[in-house]
Amino acid sequence: MRIVADARLTPVAVAERSITIRYLMRQLENCKLSRYGTLVATTAMLAAAITAIAQEGELAFDPPVEWMQNSVSSPMRLAQFTLPRADGDIEDAELVIFYFGGSGGTVEANLQRWTSQMIQPDGQPSAEVATTTSFTINKDEEALPVTLLDVPGIYAAAVRPGSGMRYHKPNFRLKAAVVETPAGPYFFKLTGPDRTVLAWNDQFGTFLESVRFQ
Repeated sequence: MRIVADARLTPVAVAERSITIRYLMRQLENCKLSRYGTLVATTAMLAAAITAIAQEGELAFDPPVEWMQNSVSSPMRLAQFTLPRADGDIEDAELVIFYFGGSGGTVEANLQRWTSQMIQPDGQPSAEVATTTSFTINKDEEALPVTLLDVPGIYAAAVRPGSGMRYHKPNFRLKAAVVETPAGPYFFKLTGPDRTVLAWNDQFGTFLESVRFQ
């Protein structure tokens, strides 16, 4: 099964970016040479906004046939899948692919945020048990850098953004990847019971290798 996800900006997003560009251009007009730092920063933001509109493309990937694709529950979710549970586990794993229109923070900031969503039963920092791997996919076309995080422990992410309530799911594992494309980063987050996530480990790796931007 091959899935193509349209990464182009929606009309609303284009309008918002257009408003941003007009605002930044006015800022540039008002900049004086003595305000060099402001001039440079505004120029950089203007270039980023123009690039976001100019970059169009589609993200394609090949999920295993055993994965069940679900309807997305948020505009920020490009796709989401249920990975069937391993024998003995009480719930399935979930993979969500996020795209924030070319933004979403640095790779390092996202690695830290994901790591903080896991806590360790013995109290040690999750950063001490987390592993990070960097590699490149789509080598035959436009190479895409990938950074992959793997953290076992107790899943303790917020139930929803901004919520004070948090999950408490022991014996879980979080595997998350940032795939950098010409249209900005895409974020792949896999969470579930440790045994289930490990059971799908090879397929998840193959899935990431299948990702391409076209």
